[in-house]
Amino acid sequence: MYTGHDFSQKVIDLAARAEADCKEVFAKLEQNCMKCSAKVLAAFRDLRVSTTDFLEVTGYGYTDDGRDKLEALYARVFGAEDALVRPQLMSGTHALAVTLGGLLKHGQTLLYISGEPYDTLRSVIGTAGESRNSLIACGVLYEEIDLVENDFDYAAIEKRLSESPVRVAAIQRSRGYSQRKSLTMDKIERVIALIKRVSPETVVMVDNCYGEFCEDREPTEVGADVFVGSMMKNLGAGFAVSGAYCVGRRDVIEDISERFSAPCVGKSLGANFNQLASFYKGFFMAPAAVCSTLKSMAFAARILELAGFSSVSPRYDEIRTDIVQTIDLNTPENLIRFCRGIQMGSPVEAYCVPEPGEMPGYPHEEIMAAGTFVTGATNELSCDGPLTPPYTAYMQGGLTYEYGKLGVMTALEEMLKA
Repeated sequence: MYTGHDFSQKVIDLAARAEADCKEVFAKLEQNCMKCSAKVLAAFRDLRVSTTDFLEVTGYGYTDDGRDKLEALYARVFGAEDALVRPQLMSGTHALAVTLGGLLKHGQTLLYISGEPYDTLRSVIGTAGESRNSLIACGVLYEEIDLVENDFDYAAIEKRLSESPVRVAAIQRSRGYSQRKSLTMDKIERVIALIKRVSPETVVMVDNCYGEFCEDREPTEVGADVFVGSMMKNLGAGFAVSGAYCVGRRDVIEDISERFSAPCVGKSLGANFNQLASFYKGFFMAPAAVCSTLKSMAFAARILELAGFSSVSPRYDEIRTDIVQTIDLNTPENLIRFCRGIQMGSPVEAYCVPEPGEMPGYPHEEIMAAGTFVTGATNELSCDGPLTPPYTAYMQGGLTYEYGKLGVMTALEEMLKA
């Protein structure tokens, strides 16, 4: 079964046990995949997607009908009014920076209600780094409300919204580099209802990176005004080679679009760089790719737990609302070996040996493993982590379950050899 892979009998036996334990979990994930796939296929059909929508448009992009239809497709699938889906948005962090910059002006308040955001966004906001162009440097006011036992502090949020205007209430769905759990759509729905009751003028923005199609609803379907993500994560499905998106209310997308391009120009500017076919195909394949990733991560959680690494989150049978799996590996040596094993189990540059080092936007040394077709794509199997206790590996991706399983087994074998 594992031709070309020198797995020990111990790892093979652990894999068999883990896969058997995950059988019911896999069935639920496949059911969710069917629901999401049905929504996507219906939207492709109803919007009459055609091969002419994949044509390259150059220059300013004023007549890019395929680009406009792609954005209508995103809006339709996610129950929203409008979308901005562009290759010029280089990452999730870039899309979030454009979004916040388009929505916030001098003297207005940004309130993060999911605690401190992840490292690179702190530099955008201005709570880290020394940029003269951060939101705080440009006069935006910033506040945070921490989570309480992996849920929103509803009383504190209601109190703060009742005191003075908040322009944007922001939610980070995924955990980032933290030990908290990712937030379910049920929790996000409940807190959005609270915000809209107490402060209906407040714009609710959800950082949806890593979360798309993990559940059968997305933030705009439970009341969010806009959500943002990267196409090098879930929605690109390994086909998109760049890009990010914003989906939401029409007036909100208009503000974001004017920040993206120029005032009074907005969405009408920006050629597609001949990427539309990969964007359409990635979106079409995304439910299946996300399902494969979630199965790979559930398998990883169970096999590592069986191997003695009990501090995994989420556990294999817990509800998953993003594609991230964490494992506390307890020592820097284990973290380094695990990442090296993930690299060895990758299709691209498997011969490379990851080493810890400094990364722009991160305060600690990081080690990263990503033998991916699209450089740095986190919907392909990858793993990274800061060299700080408890030496947590943050793993995600896996375009097919079979490749994800093989990569995880290779990483475990590498640790057990040591």
